[in-house]
Amino acid sequence: MTTIPASAPGRRVVITGLGAVTPLGNSVPEFWDALNRGDSGAAPTRGIAVDDLETRFSCQVKDFDPRRFLDRKLARRLDPFAQYALVAAREALADSGIDSDALSAEERERFGVVFGSGIGGLAFAADQVEILGRRGPQKVSPFFVPMIAANIAAGLIAIEHRLRGPNHCVVTACATGNHNLGDALLLLRHGYADAVVAGGSEHVHRIGFAGFAAMKALSTRNESPRTASRPCDLTRDGLVAGEGAGALVLETVERAVARGARVYAELAGVGTSADAYHVAAPEPEGRGAALAMRNALADAGAEPQQVDYVNLHATSTPQGDIAETLAIKEAFAGHARRMALSATKSMTGHLFGAAGAVEGIATVLAIVHGRIPPTINLHHPDPECDLDYTANEARDRDVRVGMSNAFGFGGHNSAVVFRRWEG
Repeated sequence: MTTIPASAPGRRVVITGLGAVTPLGNSVPEFWDALNRGDSGAAPTRGIAVDDLETRFSCQVKDFDPRRFLDRKLARRLDPFAQYALVAAREALADSGIDSDALSAEERERFGVVFGSGIGGLAFAADQVEILGRRGPQKVSPFFVPMIAANIAAGLIAIEHRLRGPNHCVVTACATGNHNLGDALLLLRHGYADAVVAGGSEHVHRIGFAGFAAMKALSTRNESPRTASRPCDLTRDGLVAGEGAGALVLETVERAVARGARVYAELAGVGTSADAYHVAAPEPEGRGAALAMRNALADAGAEPQQVDYVNLHATSTPQGDIAETLAIKEAFAGHARRMALSATKSMTGHLFGAAGAVEGIATVLAIVHGRIPPTINLHHPDPECDLDYTANEARDRDVRVGMSNAFGFGGHNSAVVFRRWEG
């Protein structure tokens, strides 16, 4: 049995594989191309009864048939959030050049999965509750308990690829994706693993839409779904719900170099904090978010003026976008006006537990390609959101260091820092 080595906090961590299932495409190339075109993934909601809801549109995954990717019996058992996670993880591993079938026993013991969801198997749970009411407890699926759990995606990825290293799931609402990346970074730095598949996944069922609608958190622009998500615009009226998954293969530099891997970027630092303010509303001055960003910079050994790009959490809510703008001004001081910012949720909608992972991929690709994705639908800038949000069109820019923010209900704040890999 492989023993865990002594702590090695100096170990650097790089990204060697990317995978995505999103409202803009079911692969990373499709996703990145759509971001650069400024496409919107919003459309009238399909397959879910929404006629009695105030909001009847969303950013759903499209043209996704799980039977193309998964065993038919397995596909029937899995909630969509787990299906998305498995497919994104497969793409990330293939993209990394790692053949999980060829791993040695020792490599398997040092290959982990840290993969979360903000909600878990909500669709599967809702369906089984309906069966319980109509047909009784004897008809409830024997897979009910494992398949609704948010951690099941991490377990399924490990089972499919026989990865026996550290395996867990962080659940922090909309900050989930970033927190899973952060935990994976720490596992690798401190020698508990040599490689990790990390990320997040989400699918929102009718009850989820109803809950967000009850909070008055959703945009109600049913007449124009594609223009509804408009972060930092004065006319924004709420978020657009989305779904999908993002997966990243992380490796220690030593492992990646030894196998001759293509490296996208370095995962250089993570910062977290709590607002300690409210279960749903952000702290108005953005102090908790600013603390997470400062902590991430310190962890990465980066100065504020070294950051070229920030992928915003900005969800198109009246309070949240202002609070994040204030937080950036506090964390970056005068440099805040010299950075490029953008809110890719203007195109993908809010992917909740998948948001941090998918937006992390967008940040990594901005570094690789030297191109900032736009914030679309930004035509009436809010005077209180007065930074450079890359309005409406993508822009070429050299990006050496990028940050991605994700903030969750309960006041969970997270920021991750990526750095260009130069060997």
